[in-house]
Amino acid sequence: MANYIMMMGTSSHVGKSILAAAMCRILYRRGRRVVPFKAQNMALNSYVTRDGEEMGRAQVAQAEAAGLEPAVDMNPVLLKPTGNAESQVIIMGRPVGNMSAREYHKGYSLKAFAAVQEALSRLSREYDTIVIEGAGSPAEINLKANDIVNMRVAKYLQAPVLLIADIDRGGALASLVGTLELLDDEERALVKGLVINKFRGDVTLLTPAVEFLEQKTGKPVLGVIPYIDQMGIDDEDSVSLQEKTAVPGNGELQLAVIQTPKISNFTDFDALSGEGDVSLYYVQDGGALGEPDLIILPGSKNTTEDMLYLEQSGLADKIRAHAAAGKPVIGICGGYQMLGERICDPEHTESVNDEVRGLGLLSMQTVFAREKLTTQVTAACRELHFMGQTITAENLHGYEIHMGHTRFSGSQQHPFVIEMRGRNVCESAEGAAGLDGRVFGTYIHGIFDNDAFRRSLLNALRLSKGLQPVANTRNVMAEKQQAYEHLADVVEKSLDMEKLYQIMGEKLC
Repeated sequence: MANYIMMMGTSSHVGKSILAAAMCRILYRRGRRVVPFKAQNMALNSYVTRDGEEMGRAQVAQAEAAGLEPAVDMNPVLLKPTGNAESQVIIMGRPVGNMSAREYHKGYSLKAFAAVQEALSRLSREYDTIVIEGAGSPAEINLKANDIVNMRVAKYLQAPVLLIADIDRGGALASLVGTLELLDDEERALVKGLVINKFRGDVTLLTPAVEFLEQKTGKPVLGVIPYIDQMGIDDEDSVSLQEKTAVPGNGELQLAVIQTPKISNFTDFDALSGEGDVSLYYVQDGGALGEPDLIILPGSKNTTEDMLYLEQSGLADKIRAHAAAGKPVIGICGGYQMLGERICDPEHTESVNDEVRGLGLLSMQTVFAREKLTTQVTAACRELHFMGQTITAENLHGYEIHMGHTRFSGSQQHPFVIEMRGRNVCESAEGAAGLDGRVFGTYIHGIFDNDAFRRSLLNALRLSKGLQPVANTRNVMAEKQQAYEHLADVVEKSLDMEKLYQIMGEKLC
């Protein structure tokens, strides 16, 4: 049977996901068969496995840190908010329907715990160590009775827990003490250590606080983790968008991502933001758009509502004017659907809107159906005419998550060809581009993670501005692996690893 260590936080966004990834890499480097696990995610950032199953993005990053291919056992329950206190419920990678918060928490969550137990049983047989992540806070009194991701998991496994607080946001000592006070005796006994995360400055100045915490709680403080800037690891959900830039920077290329209320899979653009000649910023209203070289419309969990938001905020007219001025617009998934003339939802799979008008930049319309397409893809860009250049690229990897079927009514390019869907060979035209070479869209998430394609697109923008092209020198996947190594180095130096291994029942090498 496996050993366990569980990361819980005093609140959301204190660094549980990142520290779980660090622990996965630390144990992986020690030769352990280590696997990440989170019983239930609530996030609009999701991923599709090789078997076409949908899971949370955080466990994908943790799997990469552990040297594993992501699998849905690592995240058996995923909740994707659709709006109006309702979420799509996904069990073992497949949607089972939309539920209100009351319906899920009062009636369904404990049924979903059966899938959690089954996934844990399989992982426990296959791996040496399971690094488990909690969600939010374990001390939410109104949610504890039906909670399936925090102390219910810890008690089920009798897993040792590390309680993590974010000192950068303030109130870390109070949040640690208060959380412990709100736990019952059995839960409190499972907390084996405290961790202070995101500290800036001289760690010796915290010595009085550490001594107070240990005396007050009777729990050891296992370490103080420094704030790590520009970590280079995928974010779990849109909470982290609050930390992303909302104003243009000084890059030669200005890229604006439209931040709609139900934005999903915004990690699609992380590779773009890492380019030295790019300033990528997020825009929520027309007044903040500025004069970007490129506008990107991201994916959405509620495309019709987000399209209405574009109209109401003034962004839709700004985007249309941008395109009319000969400047480029790109749409990914839901953003691709918004580029068309109409978006129809006759079965109300996402919202109560039967139909909304799109941006009208491509001659197409999308009709939603209840069945969701989730699949990994391998594609080729055979011929994309973009900003006066012709872009070609082979062996593009990504994934599709959408419920809409797009139909075309006019002349346009279909620049991509899907060559593999999951494990099946195919030859399927994908995406659409205007004949004037300034607007295109695709259902392929992760398209910008492909180094050659990304640089070709950016160089087309550079040439359109009279700038010289830049050679591609990046390998995004290699950069991620370097980021996991750096994270593991920092965390390993900051924690009392000998005491932590004793807590976990790990034997020191």
